Amino acid sequence: METLLRPLAPRVLAALLRRHGSLEACEDAVQEAMLAAARQWPEQGAPDSPERWLIAVADRRMTDHLRSELASKRREEKVAAQALPEELLSPAADQEPVGEDDTLMLLMLCCHPSLTPASQIAITLRAVGGLTTAEIARAFLVPEKTMAQRISRAKQSIKAAGGQFHMPPVAEQADRLRVVLHVLYLIFNEGYKATGGPDLTRGDLTREAIRLTRTIGRVLPEDGEITGLLALMLLTDARRPARTRPDGGLVPLAEQDRSLWNRELIDEGVALISRALATSRLGPYQVQAAIAAVHAEAARAEDTDWRQIVALYELAEQLDPNPIVTLNHAVAVGMSEGPRAGLAMLVALQEDPRMALNHNLFAVRAHLLEMAGDTSAARDSYDTAARLTTSLPEQQYLQDRALRLRP
Repeated sequence: METLLRPLAPRVLAALLRRHGSLEACEDAVQEAMLAAARQWPEQGAPDSPERWLIAVADRRMTDHLRSELASKRREEKVAAQALPEELLSPAADQEPVGEDDTLMLLMLCCHPSLTPASQIAITLRAVGGLTTAEIARAFLVPEKTMAQRISRAKQSIKAAGGQFHMPPVAEQADRLRVVLHVLYLIFNEGYKATGGPDLTRGDLTREAIRLTRTIGRVLPEDGEITGLLALMLLTDARRPARTRPDGGLVPLAEQDRSLWNRELIDEGVALISRALATSRLGPYQVQAAIAAVHAEAARAEDTDWRQIVALYELAEQLDPNPIVTLNHAVAVGMSEGPRAGLAMLVALQEDPRMALNHNLFAVRAHLLEMAGDTSAARDSYDTAARLTTSLPEQQYLQDRALRLRP
């Protein structure tokens, strides 16, 4: 049922926005229609046209909402005079065609520059991804009430900023698309490596990120960064079956059983990034995808071409300098040139306030120190990393590494 309903969410919302224009009210009506379908279809069977059924039910909810709102202002007679004909509320009513470009418009609306990244993610998952508020709250380890308030504030911010359901002006489209891709990237990362909780991964989030990126890729097939982001997601997600033990424990990349990697996703990802690199202007997501492809094409961990990865990270730092890229670059240098070379690159990061409480910095430092034979310092860094992470599988893995180094 979930796989049927979620792809329909943005299409139904687009149809309502065309007619009514209010994101907050329309999105609430779509959620009510989705819940009605989840209750009724398992027992009664899905209708011949699920999309039209959902649009009709959501439109009816929207109309009821408008009638109630107007009635509270004692305008019942005007509502009755302007009521929609009943045939427009029928599941068999003709509806305007909804295309995949509507999903892109919705994403751009949900990624409005007036919102914080956290709010952009939340409202994108709710309005475009079709996840319930409870599901989003669980994914980000906050109370449902808190997430509901965040989503409500996001809707109000979009309304106050004059956000509307249409493509932004041409001059703003490139910047807005860049925000959309970043939000999808963040959603995928949270699904692939949850920042907290008992589970290492959240498959619902990775699937949504991949689905939405595929959708806008079909709208803008010549955009190399969209293609690069999709390739990166596929190549990374291909490793998911090998990332956890049966008990849910983390398996690091070097120790994974590569026969478990999804070759179909790898083949598609390699083909996508090869095409993008050959035909498009180079961008950060393409470079990250190229790095993922190098890992994917190594039959064994020891076959990894670390020199090529170092060169790609040097390019990534030129295109999009940030501490996480530098951290990953240090790992590659440590694997290619020796752990002391990698540790030398971490010195500046340790003074960067953005990384002061980032457990990944201490985990990488611990790994490189262990490679260098400094077990005491490595143990301390593993312990620090374990204290800083809120992911239980990562915490257990780091604690186990530290325990192994105790005398």
